[in-house]
Amino acid sequence: MDDRDVLPLRVRDLAIRHDGRTGNTPAGVSFDIAPGEVVLLLGPSGCGKSTLALALNGLVPHAVPARLAGAVIAGGIDTMDATVAQLSEKVAMVFQDPDAQIVTGSVLDEVCFGPENLGLPVEVGLARAEASLRAVGLWERRAENPDLLSGGGRQRLSIACALAMGAPLLVLDEPTANLDPVGIDEVYAVLRDLVTQGDKSILLIEHNLDAAIELIDRVIVLDSGGRVALNGTPGAVLAARAEDVAALGVWLPVATLAALRLRRAGVEIDPLPLTGAQLAAALDGIRVLPEPAARARLQRRGDEAAVRVRDLTVVRSGSTLLDSVSLDIAAGDFTAVIGTNGAGKTTLVQAIAGVVPPPRGRITVAGLDPTTSDVRALAAHIGFVFQNPEHQFLENTVWDELAYGLRLAGGSMDAAGVESTVTGMLERFGLEELRDAHPFLLSGGQKRRLSVGTALVTGAPVLVLDEPTFGQDRERADELLALLTVLNRGGRTIIAATHDLQLVAEYAHSVAVLSSGKLLAFGPTAEILGDAELIARAGLRLPPLATAMGAVEKHPSWRSVTRLADLPGSPS
Repeated sequence: MDDRDVLPLRVRDLAIRHDGRTGNTPAGVSFDIAPGEVVLLLGPSGCGKSTLALALNGLVPHAVPARLAGAVIAGGIDTMDATVAQLSEKVAMVFQDPDAQIVTGSVLDEVCFGPENLGLPVEVGLARAEASLRAVGLWERRAENPDLLSGGGRQRLSIACALAMGAPLLVLDEPTANLDPVGIDEVYAVLRDLVTQGDKSILLIEHNLDAAIELIDRVIVLDSGGRVALNGTPGAVLAARAEDVAALGVWLPVATLAALRLRRAGVEIDPLPLTGAQLAAALDGIRVLPEPAARARLQRRGDEAAVRVRDLTVVRSGSTLLDSVSLDIAAGDFTAVIGTNGAGKTTLVQAIAGVVPPPRGRITVAGLDPTTSDVRALAAHIGFVFQNPEHQFLENTVWDELAYGLRLAGGSMDAAGVESTVTGMLERFGLEELRDAHPFLLSGGQKRRLSVGTALVTGAPVLVLDEPTFGQDRERADELLALLTVLNRGGRTIIAATHDLQLVAEYAHSVAVLSSGKLLAFGPTAEILGDAELIARAGLRLPPLATAMGAVEKHPSWRSVTRLADLPGSPS
């Protein structure tokens, strides 16, 4: 029998060029996905991962303008010869933002929407919807409005919608990017059940390898030019070729990164671990280990508070989003704001930055009340980076987007100064070749880098970021965090809302913990992350490295390690 008739997916020499671009991303990619196989697709930002995903069900080129060369054969159908509707029965898509996919007013209606559009009989659509909702644990909530679900619940609903299409291949593009640890657990519990049943093939694009690694059968890594660099089992790619993967600027599991650093310090770990449990077992198998480095956190804390919040309560549409929150963030501090989805993180950082005006007199930032200050004054004192970069783009080119803040701030900078400053920012964030591109046509990672650049370009003393590493490859995330560290050491106050507790462990001086709009705790990072009961009460999980080290039995001094920076072999 011809492979076209049995394989969920065949990709041959696939090259895609978006309108207005000069290069292909991806560029000549070939691979197959077998029935029941789970494939992880990795690659640096801008290499074409999401574009490739959109080509698998025909959205590229039928809905997204682009030139496609090569072939995509989905369930025996050439995507160039079929409509998106026809292909939806062969390839089902789940995107990173579930809210972008939800269109109806009830959970059941949402899952029925796809089968209805395929023209299936009512009884068939209802049967598919029930089976899909039961598979993701939402059948009992079928009458509810999707807006009442948590972030993880809405993403599970998106997966149910995909399952109801009956497609043999499920494609998930960063399905946990917007989720807290509980939501991530919910999504991967569903995926584990699907893998156990074995009747679906899965292509997964994911940065959070610590959550995904145990599900994966095969890993495909694209290089920066959009070509296949590595293709093999997780052990053959992520462990045996870990140095090569790291050199490509791609994420590795935290356990693997930790073991690489230990190897450089002379600790023999072979093979490299892929999970925290494997790392703990490897360390327990070594008779003598060097002591952890336990480097002190570098921080500048001024005598005066850069940000003061007093009894801040925010109510919208009858819901209390923040409830009597008070805290002082010292000048030069690097503060992380953590909590589950809906805890109030985004509301707090937006109120501090004046993006959503808080009640008057409750917040001062660098001596300003965001409620009463004009836009120019705020732009000169506070830089803000949205969780969704597209929410802050105003101009038609990357260059003009970066120049906008300088023009808004006014001052004495002439045209040559603006050109020099913007060009420097383009170079700093690897966007030189995209200076004339429309911001909305950038990849997710490129949009994030541009959004951070727009916040930095004016030199504001307080920088507020909502999920700063969202959508970034490892290399760009490291570059961004290194840049934030340099700015922080130079006196800039950094405030970041994030779900990434490993990031918090590595970089933050202090942590504010929110739960249901209330401030549960605010204090030094080591104190907060050392309180397992507090972290559990907030609905969070300890950072991956802390979890791994907490399982080490034979080397007690290693159990308190939470940062890669504390490992022997880490750069100073």
